[in-house]
Amino acid sequence: MADLGQHARMADLERRIAEQDKVIADLNDMVVAQWRKIDSLERRLGELRDEFDAAALGRPGEREPPPPHY
Repeated sequence: MADLGQHARMADLERRIAEQDKVIADLNDMVVAQWRKIDSLERRLGELRDEFDAAALGRPGEREPPPPHY
């Protein structure tokens, strides 16, 4: 009888470990996808900064007049 209890406990532990392994793998996949997205966004931000800087250099040095409601 004790052997049956130990077998059931062992099977339960193995099931739990398998579930935890799957959760860890899923979380890892999620983290990898997020890092890829962050890298993509950082590259795009750099491109936008470069475009903004290039546009700022092309403008005349004078400031624009304030809108009429000021």
